[in-house]
Amino acid sequence: MNPKEYLNSVFGLEGKTIMITGAGGGIGLAISEGLAYAGAEIALCNRTVSKCQPLADQVNADGGCASVHALDITNLDSIQSCVDEVVAKYGKIDVLFNVAGINKREGLLDVEESTYDRIMDTNLKGLFFMSQAVGREMYKRKEGNIINIGSHNDEGMLGGCSVYGATKSGVVALTRSMAVEFAQYGIRCNAISPGHILTELTQVTWDHPTRSVYLKDRIAMGRPGNPDELVGMAIMLASDASRYMTGQAYHVDGGCLCGGAPWEYDTAY
Repeated sequence: MNPKEYLNSVFGLEGKTIMITGAGGGIGLAISEGLAYAGAEIALCNRTVSKCQPLADQVNADGGCASVHALDITNLDSIQSCVDEVVAKYGKIDVLFNVAGINKREGLLDVEESTYDRIMDTNLKGLFFMSQAVGREMYKRKEGNIINIGSHNDEGMLGGCSVYGATKSGVVALTRSMAVEFAQYGIRCNAISPGHILTELTQVTWDHPTRSVYLKDRIAMGRPGNPDELVGMAIMLASDASRYMTGQAYHVDGGCLCGGAPWEYDTAY
């Protein structure tokens, strides 16, 4: 077996149907594109379908398989309708990527109930019921793979992210719960916890004169990540390469949690 054939046998996604929520965002689009070009059939699910259509068109034009589906992750009827639509098209869902998420940066004392509910409904409640709906389909086949998107804030907190941090901590706890309960049905569940990734939504933070310095000082690699730097982990977790991995959250953060830039010390280099 040559190296290309071997790597494809371990990491290839041919024959796998992968459903991605929040597929129209910066991280969602990057992960979706990577999964498609690793051979997967991808169902791009998003509130605004127009954000996903260009990628679907590109993948299909290049000989891949992609479809776009409307999804309001805060509405249980929409969740079930979207799952039914994907199953009707592909006959199965092998992998679910729960990427959909929102945030609003404000002080804990400033958060209003409507903001709290909106973030919780999207990031945690929506993820729970999407996983439940897809999990019931996976249960029928006694196999499946669920991958949630956590955050640096599921472990390391920042000011102004209280509700968001609570939801992402909940996502990791839920990942472990799903891993424990679903293993008996042949379903695995892991999480990818991105560090400080540069997207359209986070550009304002990286342009800020003090917040950007604060972050760079705490990231060992001294820079933000790019969405496509999450693709390798996404492919590994979606593939059979990770078949004995479940219940874990994998931080892809440029060395942020490990401590960032060291203090001054004696060295010959």
